[in-house]
Amino acid sequence: VQVVESGGGLVQAGGSLRLSCAASGSAFSIDSMAWYRQAPGKQRELVASITSSGNTNYADSVKGRFTISRDNAKNTVYLQMNSLKPDDTAVYYCNVGVSLFDYWGQGTQVTVSS
Repeated sequence: VQVVESGGGLVQAGGSLRLSCAASGSAFSIDSMAWYRQAPGKQRELVASITSSGNTNYADSVKGRFTISRDNAKNTVYLQMNSLKPDDTAVYYCNVGVSLFDYWGQGTQVTVSS
């Protein structure tokens, strides 16, 4: 399974970005899809996740600002990030669950300037 993220970049505090992640090459249906992030010197943390039926879960730090969604027909997950803060600066990774296996993308950098 190949997982490819896009949409990162540099934005000022208060701005918005939309990340996309496309999964391909799976012979099975994709279960959960999620976004994680890792800031320099910190552990990777879950940002948001969404099940195949659309149930979502968010880290407390992003609730009300970020929205995760998915297009099952395209095997794609999105992360709409609004009201960005400098603390949101990190490499964002897409995670795809298929038949009890996890697949990761290469990551996309998000930098929020103050």
